[in-house]
Amino acid sequence: MNKLITRFFSLLIALLLTASLSAAPSSKPNIIYILADDLGYGDVKCLNPQGKIATPHLNSLAAQGMIFTDAHSSSAVCTPTRYGILTGRYNWRTRLQSGVLGGFSAPLIAEDRLTVAAMLKQQGYATACVGKWHLGMNWPLKDNGNADDQGNFGGAYKDAWKIDYTKPITRGPNDVGFDYYFGISASLDMPPYMFIEDRKAVKVPTVTKALWAGRSGPAVEDFKLNEVLPAFTAKAVGFIEKQAAAAKEGKPFFLYMPLNSPHTPIAPSDKWKGKSGISEYCDFVMETDDAVGQVIAAVDKAGLTHNTLIIFTSDNGCSPQANFAELAKHNHDPSGEFRGHKADIFEGGHRVPFIVRWPVTIKAGSTSAQTVCLTDFMATAAAILNVKLPDNAGEDSVSLLPAFTGSADKPLREATVHHSINGSFSIRQGQWKLTLCAGSGGWSDPKPGSKGENDLPAIQLYDLSSDIGETKNVQADHPQVVAKLRALLESYVEQGRSTPGATQKNDANIKLIKGK
Repeated sequence: MNKLITRFFSLLIALLLTASLSAAPSSKPNIIYILADDLGYGDVKCLNPQGKIATPHLNSLAAQGMIFTDAHSSSAVCTPTRYGILTGRYNWRTRLQSGVLGGFSAPLIAEDRLTVAAMLKQQGYATACVGKWHLGMNWPLKDNGNADDQGNFGGAYKDAWKIDYTKPITRGPNDVGFDYYFGISASLDMPPYMFIEDRKAVKVPTVTKALWAGRSGPAVEDFKLNEVLPAFTAKAVGFIEKQAAAAKEGKPFFLYMPLNSPHTPIAPSDKWKGKSGISEYCDFVMETDDAVGQVIAAVDKAGLTHNTLIIFTSDNGCSPQANFAELAKHNHDPSGEFRGHKADIFEGGHRVPFIVRWPVTIKAGSTSAQTVCLTDFMATAAAILNVKLPDNAGEDSVSLLPAFTGSADKPLREATVHHSINGSFSIRQGQWKLTLCAGSGGWSDPKPGSKGENDLPAIQLYDLSSDIGETKNVQADHPQVVAKLRALLESYVEQGRSTPGATQKNDANIKLIKGK
């Protein structure tokens, strides 16, 4: 009888152990990074309860994971932020000292630069990028040359029809660590108006069109603006479904999904037009939320919920193209309580939504007040996989893993550097934010070079603990804080990094003060 009881308990323990092991997550989580385009902090209902846009899927993601209330893009505009996400390095260390790239611009990521995609690929990940690239690529010309760096923000590439759209594109996503790519070369308001899959055009452009604001260029005849976001969503869901079986067998995947929405052109699909009852911008935000919901549903349906890290954020604040005055009539502010918007050095330019779900590690319904930056993705992924980054990679990246696990008992970042569209700098440490320009550095008042800016002190200092709206410049009252933060920023420039490690070289000379 005792032998039977012993045998029974042995079998029971074995069964429980087997079940436990089968339910245990892989040591390598699947990673999905969803990047909205020009979505304001105040556009997400769970971050701004006073907001008027319904975002049920983002609210649910937050309820199942963690909200970061003090997260920042590395720039107030998009190309620079995308560079920081994939390299863990501040954009202003490159040739791009202001503005953004165009649809035909040369690659911004150097050939020898380690990206998070390449690092994850080295660790056995299947990697994919679905969405808006906007980091430059080499376009082949009909005379066998490569297009030079033309077509920056606001311009049209003058020799666009000299490009051979039937030939492979080089130094794009597939050459920096992504096994698969489907998307558009830059913002949807920039030509060429076509989809790219891996290294080639899905369809070759045959007509010239100006699909937004007079920016004309090569286009596929049946290319429609309001079909782009649904196409990205379908491709992303398809990738997850394709990788599900392998992921369950220990072959993880990384999906980087930089959306085109709700950036201009504001183009909700027919299904979503009028859904908000406010404006097409709000409709587009709701459709963006639904796209996120479809990706989450695909993960859950595939049985990958437990050990899939999902990060949702935005590349910068909301654009004034959303029509803030119209939204104000409905008591909605895309920037929430923060000053400014996209392009600005003010908080509204770079404080962004940042929501993370990873059930095996992150406590549901949790919140973090850590000041974090989107450059931190590289170091976070490396820490999760216990990978030591070389000194010449992720120079401005800090691991957020202690925040994910709830074990952080001190600030994770020494300080965080912000950058505006015209290249103005700001540095944040704790309660203090030092800004090295007199005005917005962007599109809101006081604009760079305006009379309103000329009448102001050359620098700004704000105590965000008591003045989150940046209404009172206290630089004259705290010269020691100004000097300390200025010296810290200068050291980050000189050392070529803001994290511990060997000194590195910047790609360009850095001018800290623009204009006045």
